Formats: sequence, C-alpha cells, structure tokens
Amino acid sequence: MAQQQPPLDQQLDQPLQQSAQPPREDMLSCVTALEAALLPCLPARELQAIDRSPHPSHQIDVERHARDFMEAAKKLQLYFNNLQREDQPTKAELLRMEIATMEEELKTKNELIEKHERLIQGWRKELKDQLVKHNTELDRV
Repeated sequence: MAQQQPPLDQQLDQPLQQSAQPPREDMLSCVTALEAALLPCLPARELQAIDRSPHPSHQIDVERHARDFMEAAKKLQLYFNNLQREDQPTKAELLRMEIATMEEELKTKNELIEKHERLIQGWRKELKDQLVKHNTELDRV
C-alpha cells in the first residue's frame, strides 16, 4: 500500500478517450486499471487489521481503495455495454439484411419457377407429339 499510483481517473480516462486504440487495447487498459484498483484491496488480513484500526487515515485508505475499485468496475462495465451496443445491428442494417434475404429467396423461387416452366413446356411438346402420332394412326385406320 506504500506505492503511489497515478490517480485512477487518469488511468481509466486516457484509454477511453483515445479512440485510435483498437478495441482489444481499450479492453486491456480497462482491465489493467481495474486490476490496479483491486491490488491494494487484496491483502485481506492487512485490510481487516486496518479496518479495525482506530486511525482514521487507515479507514480513509480502505474506503478510497474500495471506491477506486468500484469506479474502475463501473467504467469496465460501461465499456462492455458500449461494445455490446456496437455489435448490435442498427434498424437500417437489419432491414438491409432482411431485404437481402428476401431478394435471395425471390431469386431462388424464380429459378424454381423457370425450371418448372421448362419442364411443363417439355411435357407439352411430348403431348403434342403423341397427339400428332395418335391422329396419324387414326387417319390410317
């Protein structure tokens, strides 16, 4: 606890303000800030001893570390919520995807219709040929 770390707000705000960083680096910097805020809170026995300590500076130190950790956790949560929102397609994108799906379905159905029309035309030709054949047979008889 004797180490002096830069203020948590500086640690967390810098990565979030720099939009040039790739998302992975943003996440890593948020996690690093969260870890930096958590590390002073980890020695539980020491904290319990300080917690019971009558010195008000020790109480403030524990409260500051807990507050720093909670702020870092909130910023990390906001970061992940923003990522989640970015991953969700907009209404316009959803409509484009739906239109593309419908166009593909329409294309498939048109191809199927053309295939069946060709089959029907083939059958009509065969039936005409058979009709002509039967008519010539009847004419001979």
